Amino acid sequence: MRPRYFTKRYEAPERVASAARHHTWLAQHARPLQLPALTVIGPTSLTYEWVDGRPARPEDLPALAALLGDAHGAAWTTDLRPSSLNTPHRFRDGIAFGDYIGPRQTALRNRLEQGYLPDRAALHAMLTLLERTAEGPTAFYKDSNPRNFLITEAGDVYTVDTDDLTLAPMGYDLAKLIATLALTHGHLPAPAIDSALHAYNEAAERHDPRLATTDRQRLDDFLSLHAVLTAPYAGRNGYRYSWPPRPRTQGSA
Repeated sequence: MRPRYFTKRYEAPERVASAARHHTWLAQHARPLQLPALTVIGPTSLTYEWVDGRPARPEDLPALAALLGDAHGAAWTTDLRPSSLNTPHRFRDGIAFGDYIGPRQTALRNRLEQGYLPDRAALHAMLTLLERTAEGPTAFYKDSNPRNFLITEAGDVYTVDTDDLTLAPMGYDLAKLIATLALTHGHLPAPAIDSALHAYNEAAERHDPRLATTDRQRLDDFLSLHAVLTAPYAGRNGYRYSWPPRPRTQGSA
């Protein structure tokens, strides 16, 4: 059988270089993630090996949570330990990928302008929540949604669409996966979320006991942020359901 490939096109060479750099960084520092091989870097495109697989489903959550915990632990051990969540992370060539706070402050302010937050008090509450979560060991965020994992018939998991990375606290990307699985497939029972969180912490802790920092309250804080940040995508890209937790407002518990 002849090899198959997938070519992704970009508007500018800078986007090509950034996506290729992020793929290389993940392959080096987040080795538990299995990435499609990057075979050709063109002026405005990247070509990867083709992977036959299905998107993630709710029953995959425990295994994917463990995979993320393992990958985040590996990245912290090999490169992110000295990083600050408030400062972009620089590669050896001086190029950086984004910090945790800055891009999300901008996105939350945009959600107010777009009508996804009711008023400035709600925006202030979300910005305060964001700042409160900016603590603890540093992980990376790669937008873990169901479509960004391909699971083959043999059970292998490939991580795709790794163009954009930012820094994030441990557990933040797990919360994105939980939220988007619920947006795609409907309600996730609390025991399933608790089991995923346990699997994530257990996998991260194998790298260093200090990495098991995400409890259920902290996960719920991340989920509240994702409820606002993902609001514009409801009804698009397979997101057919609403995410249950309501955005927190000033004075709420």
